[in-house]
Amino acid sequence: MKDFDTRAYSISDFKEWNQNGLLELSPDFQRRTVWLEKAKSYLIDTIIRGKPIPKILISQELKDERNVRTVVDGQQRLRAILEFLNGDFKISKAHNKEYADCYYQSLPNDVQKDFMQYELGVDILFGMGNSDLLDVFARINSYTVSLNKQEKLNALYLGYFKQAAFGLGFKYVDYLIRGNIITKTRMARMGEAELASDMLAALVDGVQTNKTIEQLYKKYEDKPGNIEKATEQFDKIFSYIGTIYSPEEIEGTNWSRVHLFYTLFTAIGHCLFGISNLKTSYKCQIRIKDISRIRICLDEISANYDAIAADIDNPNNPKDYLDFINRSRRGTTDTQSRIDRANFVCRKITERFQNAK
Repeated sequence: MKDFDTRAYSISDFKEWNQNGLLELSPDFQRRTVWLEKAKSYLIDTIIRGKPIPKILISQELKDERNVRTVVDGQQRLRAILEFLNGDFKISKAHNKEYADCYYQSLPNDVQKDFMQYELGVDILFGMGNSDLLDVFARINSYTVSLNKQEKLNALYLGYFKQAAFGLGFKYVDYLIRGNIITKTRMARMGEAELASDMLAALVDGVQTNKTIEQLYKKYEDKPGNIEKATEQFDKIFSYIGTIYSPEEIEGTNWSRVHLFYTLFTAIGHCLFGISNLKTSYKCQIRIKDISRIRICLDEISANYDAIAADIDNPNNPKDYLDFINRSRRGTTDTQSRIDRANFVCRKITERFQNAK
């Protein structure tokens, strides 16, 4: 027999309980408040956008003919909500441009109303003593899976770079999945955010190893820098790639390999905008009307890759292709390998345009 019930309560309910002394936020077994203001702002933005948040777990006990609710799991979320209602912090521009620097009291009336009516999913535990509550709390916190590198970055950072990278990952995840560039399994562990972060980093700070990504999360945590411009460039590069190859078409090429898709992205990015540490002599001006010529060039590179890789010891193989293949097989995420691969593709595109004149 289950000892809990699932319900939904509005934020206004929690506010009323808190004001009337019917909400206990700090039982002895709960973690103490550790959220920074940016984490609180991110939660408030989630609520304002009408997105779901994890359920709250509370116990309920009748004391002096009044129902008193003790928070078993979710006290930091509830504290952030109540502090926002109290005007203790404002919404960060990194999370919401429309309501940047707004306190609750300065939000439009309709937004305030929706905020108060937002419902939190709640599991209510009945008639449990401290030992039972401790057991439930321990069980909740025993199901945590070890975080991978990208999930750790998601947990640690909430600023401008993280918001831009994750937003771009969400935006293009369908293309990435359909093109078999990332798998659904990898998506479940934030693979789309990892790739988007990697590609955004190239636009912001040059082609580099993915081992340095956290430095950009940290650098652009509180200051926007040129993130907005890089985001616009990212969108344009993706529009070019999507015009060159549909997801189904790119799946049949070597460009669907994640490290070569990164190369394709940075090469197109260099031709369009220039990337700081790629060769300027390999930067040619491309326009949307040039798509067919770019497609022919990319198809040729992919086909030659397969042909030469299948006969790799042939002494007649072109050295530049051999180097490209080697850079695509070993140290694929090293800075120099990435630079060399992007320069190779840019050079091939440039030569294609020069020969067409």
